[in-house]
Amino acid sequence: MAESMIPLSIAVLTISDTRTEETDRSGQALVERLTTAGHHLAEKRIVPDDVYRIRAVVSAWIADPEIQVVLTTGGTGFTGRDSTPEAVSVLLDKRIEGFGELFRQLSWQEIGSSTVQSRCLGGLANATVLFCLPGSTGACRTAWDGILAEQLDSRHKPCNFANLVIPERGQHA
Repeated sequence: MAESMIPLSIAVLTISDTRTEETDRSGQALVERLTTAGHHLAEKRIVPDDVYRIRAVVSAWIADPEIQVVLTTGGTGFTGRDSTPEAVSVLLDKRIEGFGELFRQLSWQEIGSSTVQSRCLGGLANATVLFCLPGSTGACRTAWDGILAEQLDSRHKPCNFANLVIPERGQHA
C-alpha cells in the first residue's frame, strides 16, 4: 500500500511596495501550487519591503505551532529596498545552504546569468522551514516545481523537509 502524503500548513508572504491581492501573481501561483499538491494554506499576506515589517510577520508565523512552512516571495534582489534576506536570515536557526545554489542552477536554464542577482534563501527556525523566493511568478514556479514540491512532500525519498516539521515523524526539532 502506498504511503499517503501528510499535508503541511503553509503561510505565504508577498513582499512588495506595489502589489495588491488583485495583482499578486507570484503569491497566487504559490497558493495554487501548494493547494493543488494537497497542502493547507494557513495564511497569506502582503507587506511592504521593510525589514522590520517582514521580520514581524515571519517571526509571528514561526512562533505559531500551527504553521510548519513559510514561503516568501519578493525582496530578494539587489534593488533599492530589497531586504528580505536581511529581515529573515537573523531569524534562522539553520540555513539550508543548498537551496540557493540549486535554485540558481535551475533558474540559469530560464534566465541565464541574471540568476546571480537572486539572493533567495532557505532555513529552519523554531521547527518551521522557510524559503525566501524572488518576486517573479516564473521564479516562484521554478522553485516550487523544481525543489519545493518534492521537499515538502513527506513521501519524497531519501529525505525531505516535511519530515522535519511533522511532529509524529520523530524528527521534529
